[in-house]
Amino acid sequence: MSETVLWITIGVGVAVIFLTKLLGQFVPAKWVSSPRIAPIVALVSVALLAGLAAQQTLDGGHHLVVDARVAAIAVAAIALWRKAPFIVVIILAAATAGILRYLGWS
Repeated sequence: MSETVLWITIGVGVAVIFLTKLLGQFVPAKWVSSPRIAPIVALVSVALLAGLAAQQTLDGGHHLVVDARVAAIAVAAIALWRKAPFIVVIILAAATAGILRYLGWS
């Protein structure tokens, strides 16, 4: 892929994302606040973030990667489930990954 095609692709992607976010501003509030839709809207960003975290943690190109990041995410999930403060979750996850990498588990 040439550099020009790459930049055109990036520009189109940016424009599509911007227009999607702009259109979201014009959705009537009554649509989003209806009792059937409100729980879905509240969880969409959580689902997208969880999917991104899983993809970034487990993707090794063409194969599944299980390394210290997976253990760190698991520790963070348990800490969140136990309602630990966010800074504690971050410290626990970082410490888990750091210790496992120090012990040789990439």
